[in-house]
Amino acid sequence: MSGPSVLVVDDERTLARSIKAYLSESGYEAQVAGDAEHALDLLGTVRPDVVFADLRLPGMSGITLMQRIHEFDRAIPVIIMTAFGTIEGAVEAVKLGAFDYLKKPVDLEELKLLADRARETSRLTHELTYHRKRASADLHFAQLVGESPAMRAVLDRARQIAALEDTPPVLITGETGTGKGLLARTIHASGRLAAKPFIELTCTALPANLIEAELFGYERGAFTDAKESKLGLFEAAEGGTLFLDEVGDVEISLQGKLLRAVEEGVVRRVGGLRDRKVNVHITAATNRDLEHDAQTGVFRKDLFFRLAVIVLHLPPLRERGHDVLLLADRFLTRFSAKYGKRVRSIHPDARDAMRAYSWPGNVRELSHVIERAVLWSDGDTLEANHLSLMTAPAPPMSHAARDDQRQERGSAPAVPPDGVELSQWERSLIERALRESGGNQTRAAQRLGISRDTLRYRLKKFGLGG
Repeated sequence: MSGPSVLVVDDERTLARSIKAYLSESGYEAQVAGDAEHALDLLGTVRPDVVFADLRLPGMSGITLMQRIHEFDRAIPVIIMTAFGTIEGAVEAVKLGAFDYLKKPVDLEELKLLADRARETSRLTHELTYHRKRASADLHFAQLVGESPAMRAVLDRARQIAALEDTPPVLITGETGTGKGLLARTIHASGRLAAKPFIELTCTALPANLIEAELFGYERGAFTDAKESKLGLFEAAEGGTLFLDEVGDVEISLQGKLLRAVEEGVVRRVGGLRDRKVNVHITAATNRDLEHDAQTGVFRKDLFFRLAVIVLHLPPLRERGHDVLLLADRFLTRFSAKYGKRVRSIHPDARDAMRAYSWPGNVRELSHVIERAVLWSDGDTLEANHLSLMTAPAPPMSHAARDDQRQERGSAPAVPPDGVELSQWERSLIERALRESGGNQTRAAQRLGISRDTLRYRLKKFGLGG
């Protein structure tokens, strides 16, 4: 295994060889350059941990060399070597960014101590930079609440994506309201492109010609209202991220041009004659089954495969268990502060109701429900009646599952018989499902076409020992 590397830049060959031999015996990999130009040529291949450079070099000076090295990599420590008569120049070099200076004739033990100290300082600087970046990323990811296994897996992958130096296209899938846009923005804000543009285009219900003009821009006179040239979003996002929300709604007539832009990094404005190179990271999101759409010809297969290099699937809120309550607490704090309310807690009955509800609108619906509840509340506790939850449809199921469910239910009436109250009828159905399932709540919930949480809520409501 090779040791830490040192580059010695000095036109005194005897001194340079002595330094190289001494450092090699001390575990360093040393390289020697006789002038600044040769040193700059070695930078890319050697990538030294420390540089020792003579102040007075033939051609380019040691100070200029130091500045060029720092343009290449600011983290490389440069130590200036100087004769007694040029100490002032060495002090000036330290002011300009040199790590330290070393007087000639060189004391080799002092030189090694300086090399060790410079390496350690550089290591600590890199470590500090890493932890600062990690803390910054964690700060952004903290707004994405989720402790369920499915959500943890998504967030772990998203953190890995944010840490990549070069990221291929990312496709975020999930139902409407699950937070796909928030996840895309968080990945961007936590990664190396954080200081670059984040440009978003929602593709839903826009005709192809409008999306084309937005994405690729247009030249003056390209169409009736094009009175001047306009930059497209691909060009506007140069160096950053272009987020294509609901990309599955892009008309197939435009998908070929979009594929070329994503795959080759080339765009052509509407009405333009020349191609323009762009360097843009693509993140896309959809609530559709794009793989199915690609198989049926609704969406181009080649574009799907290009966008889906990395796929993150956000689970619906009904599958995230206790996350519902974590999110509710977060929204309660936010909206209480926003509206100057003193609501501080959520009543257990309201928590049970939220766990039992299937949240067809996902996190977005939960946010709206808590906001409305905070507005109407007049105490310090949010009650169940403040939620105003509507009866939610059961999670979508396949046609075969529906047929199986109908067969299992037999000829049970879809509405209560005459003279039977709804609550009494509902209780009898639950009792029947439990009997036929041998008391197994999971199977009983499946027979009723509801979630297990909903069944448990109903059991508690009717005092059936759930």
